[in-house]
Amino acid sequence: MKDVTLYSANWCPFCLRAKGLLESREIPFKEINVDEIPGFREKLVEMTGRMTIPQIFIGDESIGGWDDLSALDRSGELATLLAG
Repeated sequence: MKDVTLYSANWCPFCLRAKGLLESREIPFKEINVDEIPGFREKLVEMTGRMTIPQIFIGDESIGGWDDLSALDRSGELATLLAG
């Protein structure tokens, strides 16, 4: 299974939803809270081209945020991406 990294913030309800979906599917993930790392939010924008959070990576590939994660899950593509 590929590694999953979730970039989040304490105040973000969509981050909670993304974490809940991953946990309910028993998908291990590493969480990086952008509020706890000064200046990291700007780096995340450079990495993804997006200003929103959460930002979720499977392996080295950015899959987007909560809406993207839930759409991949509904379509069955999430399991395929994780398997690589």
